Amino acid sequence: MRVAPKIILTPAQRSRLQRLSRARSSAERLKERARIVLLAAEGMENKDIARKLNQDRGKVGRWRQRFAQQGMAGIEKDKSRPGRIAPLSARTRSKIIGMTLNEKPPGATHWSRNTMARAAGVSASSVGRIWAAHGLKPHRLKSFKLSNDKHFEEKLEDIVGLYLSPPEHAVVFSCDEKSQIQALDRTQPGLPLKKGRCSTMTHDYVRNGTTSLFAAMNTATGKIIGKCMNKHRHQEWLDFLKLLASSTDPDKEVHVICDNYATHKHPKVKAWQKRNPRFIFHFTPTSASWLNMVERFFRDLTEQSLRRGVFRNIDELVSSIEEHIRVHNIDPKPYIWTATSKDILEKVKRGRRALNKMQSA
Repeated sequence: MRVAPKIILTPAQRSRLQRLSRARSSAERLKERARIVLLAAEGMENKDIARKLNQDRGKVGRWRQRFAQQGMAGIEKDKSRPGRIAPLSARTRSKIIGMTLNEKPPGATHWSRNTMARAAGVSASSVGRIWAAHGLKPHRLKSFKLSNDKHFEEKLEDIVGLYLSPPEHAVVFSCDEKSQIQALDRTQPGLPLKKGRCSTMTHDYVRNGTTSLFAAMNTATGKIIGKCMNKHRHQEWLDFLKLLASSTDPDKEVHVICDNYATHKHPKVKAWQKRNPRFIFHFTPTSASWLNMVERFFRDLTEQSLRRGVFRNIDELVSSIEEHIRVHNIDPKPYIWTATSKDILEKVKRGRRALNKMQSA
């Protein structure tokens, strides 16, 4: 059992401690230490001193022990602490930045803070500060695709024009298919959300079939017209076009923005369009699906209703999709397109120059 050392004070020590505990010029920490030692000299235990002075018991024991070992010097002089770590030199910082930009670690595709710290002989936190100061994020990767469509500029201006300045007495639909949506059931039931624990879901699943969603977004209102079908051939596309025709004012033109999928350009589709001249098709450039505004709705559908859904059959999947569309259409909000074709073209040109530079290097 540990026993606190007994404190016996000389008259000089007691007088000195009393002055320190009362003097206005004394630092507060010295006053606390002097009071601890004086009470210890009266025979009080550490727990009682801690309670009386409203201090931590460990702190009381520490200063009692230090006075017993070193006397007045033990409480009047603080232990020396290490100074501030010298900042990294400019040469070391430049080395880390250069390695980050121009080299790869052995056996890996990109640097982490730890691998860079070992390679440069510094701490991981130092690497993190240098990267943050220079906006370097080697752990992140963005995907891109520059369209090689020969008529990119023409198609871009056509579609952006529909977004920014839609024609009067006409309806503009952004259309696409979200194909092969899987009805995924989980192999075991997950645990629900509770305080201190997120909900759980097994990583493996059971496939219960697929469906394809044909969707059209009214770019002016944000309202969605959607229909789930078993396949996504030209026959289903024609059925969906007929649905659009019956859902719109017959006296208005219908501008349909869609991609270059073969079903959209099937001969039977073209023949239908000739019989329905109020339908005007606008095709996005190849590799430019981001121009199709309905893709944003598909993303929301995936995040909010599909990714964490559990579907035992196709009917449950279709019901979930239809419910999402129904709720969306209660208070639809149009997506506001702000980028002009000029701004987009300038960005594409910068990307093309950077790509050509990398290819010629």
